[in-house]
Amino acid sequence: MRTFLIAGLGAVMLSGYANAQETEGASESAGIEGVVTRDYTVLVSGTKIGEMDVTQAEDTVTVDYEYRNNGRGPTMMETVILDEGVPVHWSVTGNTTFGNAVDESYSLEDGGTATWTDSTGEGSAEVNEPTLYVAQSGTPYQLAIYAKALLADEDMTMPGLPAGSMRLEKLEDFTLGEGEDSVAATSYALIGTELDPTYFVMDGEEEFVGLISPEFLIVREGLEAHDKSLRERAVRYSTERFEALQADTAHSFDAPVRITNVRIFDPETMALGEPASVLVEGDSIVSIDAADAAGDGEYVIDGQGGTLVPGLSDMHGHMGQDDAMLNIAAGVTFVRDMGNDNEVLSELISKIDSGTLAGPRIVKSGFIEGKSPFNSNNGIIVTSQEEANDAVRTYCEMGDFFQVKVYNSMKGEWVPQMVDLAHECGMRVAGHVPAFSRADTMIKAGYDELTHINQVMLGWVLASDEDTRTLLRLTALARLPKLDLDSEPVQNTIDLMVENGVAIDPTYAIHEALLLSRNGELRPGVEDYIDHMPVGVQRSAKQAWSKIETEEDDLAYAGAFDQITETLSMMRENGILILFGTDMGGSFNLHRELELYQNIGFTPGEILKRSTLDSAEYIGMGDEIGSIEEGKLADFFLVPGNPVEDLKAIKTIRMVMKDGVAYFPSEIYPAFGIEPFTDTPEIQTPGE
Repeated sequence: MRTFLIAGLGAVMLSGYANAQETEGASESAGIEGVVTRDYTVLVSGTKIGEMDVTQAEDTVTVDYEYRNNGRGPTMMETVILDEGVPVHWSVTGNTTFGNAVDESYSLEDGGTATWTDSTGEGSAEVNEPTLYVAQSGTPYQLAIYAKALLADEDMTMPGLPAGSMRLEKLEDFTLGEGEDSVAATSYALIGTELDPTYFVMDGEEEFVGLISPEFLIVREGLEAHDKSLRERAVRYSTERFEALQADTAHSFDAPVRITNVRIFDPETMALGEPASVLVEGDSIVSIDAADAAGDGEYVIDGQGGTLVPGLSDMHGHMGQDDAMLNIAAGVTFVRDMGNDNEVLSELISKIDSGTLAGPRIVKSGFIEGKSPFNSNNGIIVTSQEEANDAVRTYCEMGDFFQVKVYNSMKGEWVPQMVDLAHECGMRVAGHVPAFSRADTMIKAGYDELTHINQVMLGWVLASDEDTRTLLRLTALARLPKLDLDSEPVQNTIDLMVENGVAIDPTYAIHEALLLSRNGELRPGVEDYIDHMPVGVQRSAKQAWSKIETEEDDLAYAGAFDQITETLSMMRENGILILFGTDMGGSFNLHRELELYQNIGFTPGEILKRSTLDSAEYIGMGDEIGSIEEGKLADFFLVPGNPVEDLKAIKTIRMVMKDGVAYFPSEIYPAFGIEPFTDTPEIQTPGE
């Protein structure tokens, strides 16, 4: 399910799973009759990162699950007891990707009373029909548990606890391998508790084969050779889903369309103009006219006095199909991708550009990482100076990369030559501060931009031999409250950034989630929309990201966020360019990212300018997008309120237009299990 996907990989935004291994379908455990073991392998883009070992003795299933990617990952032990295939006891212990302790339990008594305890506290409910517990922190093997119960149900749908329901949808039958080693397989989608379906595979005996996604795979041991074909299958399922959504919800026009009775946000003045109308033909803005202007043969959408805002940017994305449409629905019409599977990303861009899928414009960064036990598995991984230089040359020759991005396991001494090559090619250089290096060194090496505020600040509190390729790059933030921000090291870095024109992509909201989320409390920033989300999303919003066990931990992490806020305020006051990006998939998180910058002195108008025209100009597209002007591309969104007075108005969107194609979020959100926030505007056709 998407909750454990997101909790898994990447920055904070990628997913994680387990590795399944099975010998001839099942093996007797140490000769014990009736005990079956199954082992699974966890892979990211074909690289093994962990394992999931499953043992079943009659109706008791135990799971040992662990992986490490990019220096972090979950470790969990899970026990499930079944009664006629339905869980009646469930316990999970261990820790999540970022170290938060897991101690979850569920029990169904004979009388029909269900009780559970998780990071949100305790709960109970009376159960009078077969019901599936929605585990907050279950291992990926929960898919097998749910699948077997749902397959035994007539309509493959069952209610869930604490809320919601689960539905199983069969996708297709196929065969893995050939001859005696072949495995009859069936793919399914689990739907109901998360924003997107979770795709997985069962064999002919209805035993779990694995979880499949475009990058992340958990597959039965012995079937790892099918990694690519299974991931491609997941891509196809996702593509078919989103192609259907695009066909159902994209409104294209065979004549000019006019949005009447709106006020337009102008990034130059950072204010709203007088009431007006905007005429769009094809993918471009043709004219801006009086509020009640009308012309023959036009479609008309009444803006009802609302505000038209240029499309927003997420300047730190790792874009996938699942995120693309939700970003559009949130008014995010262009994204700077900060590192991806290059082939997968290129294919996604092609589908968006052709109109097959809804999604933002995507500007690519060439991800370059050093090989190490802790490396991320994206982009190009290198082992020497020459390989690092060749990686830069490769991105240069491709010709469609805005910049290269350097990652944690890169050797700092390789960076100066990489920067020179990138600059010669016209590409910028951004990135993390490589392990055992400091931000000052990267600035002097020629970085144009620093990625993540913690990457800068850790250099002020770590010893030279401490390794930021591990979870330390997050946990060491607890040292920040003792840091004197007026000290020479801090001021020297800020001065160097000013002197060299180095920008910062702080990913402010992800640090808020890491440092301020607490078990049992709603994560900061979600209260405006969380009640509209599926139950799985609501439950995860009350789970801490970091390991915070004592009052001392609580104060240290909260104090660290205060120090980050003060540092960003100092950077702003010194004129350092701050770019707004999430590393959390954008969409609702982008709205929170923007909202937070009011903490450091930005006004709503300044925030909107930075996230529209300023960002468009930064990536070299200011002549095409970033403001609502005649001749520019028709990328904007409509809100009922006035975001210059109250930035929260951007969270309630009635319409988004990208390339002249209109999308109404209220038509899109039900497909994700989201309760709409507004009504759907009516479209008046020509001649009405």
